[in-house]
Amino acid sequence: MYYNIIEYSIYGLLMSTIIIRVGTICYRNGNVFVASLMPDNLELCSYINKVLLVGYYLVNLGYSVYMISTWTAITTPHDIISNIASHAGQIIMLLAALHYINIAGVQFLFNKQSLSKF
Repeated sequence: MYYNIIEYSIYGLLMSTIIIRVGTICYRNGNVFVASLMPDNLELCSYINKVLLVGYYLVNLGYSVYMISTWTAITTPHDIISNIASHAGQIIMLLAALHYINIAGVQFLFNKQSLSKF
């Protein structure tokens, strides 16, 4: 049976849905967060948020495709569920880590900039 094709299809649909949905939510909420850090320059806030979104999509879609290249041949339906769950979990953890690193980085840069004004 063509278990690999089934697995690739399920994995691709699941990962693209998660990545796009999380990216949209983070982009929408990120506008508010970045604008609260730099209320004087809303245009720059919008550019920063767009760059973060593009970087987010590139890293996560690239990592998702890379993970497919590391898979072995699937022989049972149990392997499909096991592989999808483990690889999806890795990508979701990467999403969380990138999100918090971006927030911490923007916060650090803002605090450094606001301290240098005094």
